[in-house]
Amino acid sequence: MTGRAVVIGAGIGGMLAAAALAPAVGDVVVVEPDALADGPHQRKGLPQGQHAHLLMAGGLDAMRSLLPGLDVRRYLLDAGAVEVSLASGLLARTPDGWFSRFRHDSHHLLTCTRALLDWAVRAAVLSRLSNVKIVQGKALGLVGTAQRVQGVRVATDAGEDLLRADLVVDAGGRGSRIVHWLADLGIDGIQEKVVDTGLTNATRIYRRPAVVTDWPLTLLQADPYRGEPGRSGMILPIEPDDGGERWMVSLAGTKGGEPPADPAGFLAYTFDELPDPVIGELISHAEPLTDVVRTRGRMTRNVRRYFEQSAKWPEGLAVMGDALATFNPAYGQGMSVAAQQAVTLRDAFDRADVTTPGLARGIQRAVAEHVDGPWTTAVSQDVLYPFVTGAAPTVADRVAARYARRVAATATVSYPVARALWDVTGLRAGPARLMSPGTLLKVLLGPPAPLNTEIPLKPRERRTHRELRGVPQE
Repeated sequence: MTGRAVVIGAGIGGMLAAAALAPAVGDVVVVEPDALADGPHQRKGLPQGQHAHLLMAGGLDAMRSLLPGLDVRRYLLDAGAVEVSLASGLLARTPDGWFSRFRHDSHHLLTCTRALLDWAVRAAVLSRLSNVKIVQGKALGLVGTAQRVQGVRVATDAGEDLLRADLVVDAGGRGSRIVHWLADLGIDGIQEKVVDTGLTNATRIYRRPAVVTDWPLTLLQADPYRGEPGRSGMILPIEPDDGGERWMVSLAGTKGGEPPADPAGFLAYTFDELPDPVIGELISHAEPLTDVVRTRGRMTRNVRRYFEQSAKWPEGLAVMGDALATFNPAYGQGMSVAAQQAVTLRDAFDRADVTTPGLARGIQRAVAEHVDGPWTTAVSQDVLYPFVTGAAPTVADRVAARYARRVAATATVSYPVARALWDVTGLRAGPARLMSPGTLLKVLLGPPAPLNTEIPLKPRERRTHRELRGVPQE
């Protein structure tokens, strides 16, 4: 192996990109402006990291592929992550009713704080791949021409430095300056699409009440079909601390339905604004461990940059992860998309090396393909909310929305349709999975049973719920 690659950003996308490059080049240098603690601690450069994050099945599959020989699932569970079965361990209310709790242990995802996941992935990559190292510094710009990128200018505590590279990968996240850096090289006119619902996230961490011995991941979905601001809420089990089990409670509202940042308003929102009071009933008996953290504005927009369509693209540069496309975080897709892009980056070296002409453009086109499905999922729903900017629903969007709603309603009581839906949302299949003949027929026939209007609690959960509400046991 010869050559050097420089990766901008030591988040999930950057470290997985480093893992992808490690077998193909002699050295991989990851440039990160934040001081990285030896442990799961929130970092300044990831403000959205304090809200709920989900690692979808497709993302976990990609991590397994990038870290062969490591049981990534077991590694993350041992670190403190929690595994949830969407089929049986999810309590989810859609605009048309509650999902059934199916008798299947399938379609798993992992939940934990973003800080834990970042740290665990970073530790795994650095411990297993000796040619990957992290340099603390801020990337200032690209070095090279419109024909070839040759490195990155970096500001460190010792001053400005030049890191030469055969390949530069920008995985610098939502704050990437890549469009401006390309313009400095003479590559401009990059098309960009922004769809913004004005989403605001508000999150608080709680100690799970002692009376609650177990509780499923709880999700109250927003309703994009009523012409009103979307409002949603989630109770996410996260890694325990020395005091015991913890919940991350995240509320979200599009423009006009924003959750407040004060503790009293946060709690009131769960009763007054969400479609069911269950989250409020649970956290009313839980001990708050943090203040309410609220994020809004640029951190929650859908943004897509069409680098793959640029008439000119330099050798030696690829853009991935949130620097390429960001999605409304309500859909939980970003980390898994970045992981799948890293697999594509690794596979680009099966028949090429860093000196192969056209390699960078080929990589850029290939990683962009991973954006298509998640972008459609997010934007086709988001354009239905009032006050959205950047797009308006077309006739095709409204037709697609009607079908999507019928899929979701049918899935609440049909395991085969639910399985197809979770394959898509879990990024193990593209949207075409929902149009396969078997699924299409079931959706067109509609729900095979009455929709669930009552919360589908198991006996122990129901007893706990009644106790918290002060309702006599049956």
